[in-house]
Amino acid sequence: MCRSIKTLRGADPPPSADDVAAAALQYVRKVSGYRQPARRNREAFEAAVAEISAATDRLLAQLQPAP
Repeated sequence: MCRSIKTLRGADPPPSADDVAAAALQYVRKVSGYRQPARRNREAFEAAVAEISAATDRLLAQLQPAP
């Protein structure tokens, strides 16, 4: 989907909050079709980035390493 989003699982060093936020931002940009949303859509855009960042943090924390 987004070739510019790098894989965060298993990264060395572990992904920073900035790495997670950057990936979330790229995802929201791709899905919404906006690089920068109009003022009327900014709140929804930023909320989506925050929610996806939080979901990504939870996912990475819960993933088990391969055996």
